[in-house]
Amino acid sequence: MSQEQLRPVRVGLLGIGTVGGGTFTVLKRNQEEIRRRAGRGIEVTMVADLNTELAKQVVGDAAQIVSDARAVIANPDVDVVVELIGGYGIAKALVLEAIAAGKHVVTANKALLAVHGTEIFAAARAKGVIVAFEAAVAGGIPIIKALREGLTANQIQWVAGIINGTTNFILSEMRDKGLDFDVVLKEAQRLGYAEADPTFDIEGVDAAHKATLLSAIAFGIPVQFDKAHVEGITQLSATDIKYAEQLGYRIKLLGIARRRDNGIELRTHPTLVPMRRLIANVEGAMNAVLVQGDAVGTTMYYGKGAGAEPTASAVVADLVDIARLLDAAPEARVPHLAFQPDEMSTLPILPLDEVVTSFYLRLRVADKAGVLAKITGILAEQGISIDAVIQREADEVSGEDGNQTDLIILTHDTTEGGMNKALAAMQALPTVLAPIVRVRKEELA
Repeated sequence: MSQEQLRPVRVGLLGIGTVGGGTFTVLKRNQEEIRRRAGRGIEVTMVADLNTELAKQVVGDAAQIVSDARAVIANPDVDVVVELIGGYGIAKALVLEAIAAGKHVVTANKALLAVHGTEIFAAARAKGVIVAFEAAVAGGIPIIKALREGLTANQIQWVAGIINGTTNFILSEMRDKGLDFDVVLKEAQRLGYAEADPTFDIEGVDAAHKATLLSAIAFGIPVQFDKAHVEGITQLSATDIKYAEQLGYRIKLLGIARRRDNGIELRTHPTLVPMRRLIANVEGAMNAVLVQGDAVGTTMYYGKGAGAEPTASAVVADLVDIARLLDAAPEARVPHLAFQPDEMSTLPILPLDEVVTSFYLRLRVADKAGVLAKITGILAEQGISIDAVIQREADEVSGEDGNQTDLIILTHDTTEGGMNKALAAMQALPTVLAPIVRVRKEELA
């Protein structure tokens, strides 16, 4: 069949909000360029949204508009269902129903795939359809394609990413303006960078969903969000951001997946990163992902992690992939998680106690002789070596009485379990006057 005879791929959109509207706009504006690349046209022929009036404003007469998503799935003339509803609930049912109906699926739903991906990918494999999800991680940055295809020659050693724009914006503002978290969060909400309910972002859940997907593709393990360590930025203070800066570091919320001999580290938390690293200088709502491969070394992927058209760019790229493969045998396609389904690794996700990293510690202590010696002694008992120590001048910390000081310690690599024991012993000292602040540190070299 010549390319002139190939009929267009017919797409049904579930949801015409920010990303759905962007997808429709980009497909329409670049339709000729997309046709030349895909070898056939790609057309949105059906849109489901509870707000049919909004849908009419966006698509006009270009597509059939319905309020029931299941009408799109039931339509035999729809080839691909694009799920842009989000969440775990109705979205899961609709994706599985679309697969059962023999439709290919494109989704931007990282929460759904991080929690239920194993079930969804297995259903798609059994039915011989594609589930594509480039838009689920880092918006318009093609990080899924880079890991699944571009870096396929490599044994991936680690992945570390700023993969939540809201928290990166907040941390950038805290650093620039010296303000504490609560103040900056309100400003982020006013500017539209943070949702009215920002929990998923600020508690690290959104970034952890994405890190879970990256870990599966990087190492060929099942998606295991329930095993990830998840920590947000709500406890960070402007004081620690300032001290980190003085030591040559920036604090970023990183999603990290690292291969060890005995398992995989999967963790999301605030992290000190050396200022000289490119990723430390990613500011505002931008995203960036570093990947370390044995053959290629370190590569970095940077760009907009959210927004109508950046995310639509990834959705449309997935649609083009499906258009090219529509008539191909399932075994000729790139596996959902990069590795052949019967070749998935059984390496476990390591418990947090076994994770190895270095640390920034801030201790508010009594300003008297022998305090530092006791603290370094406790660290030595756990085999934790010190990289640097800074003692703030007493008057910088506690005003005129000068009886307290901040002690800042950077450690070399150690296990989380060993650090926990050391922290418990240090916290018990009568000369330690406040809860110890601990932030993990990654050199990313």
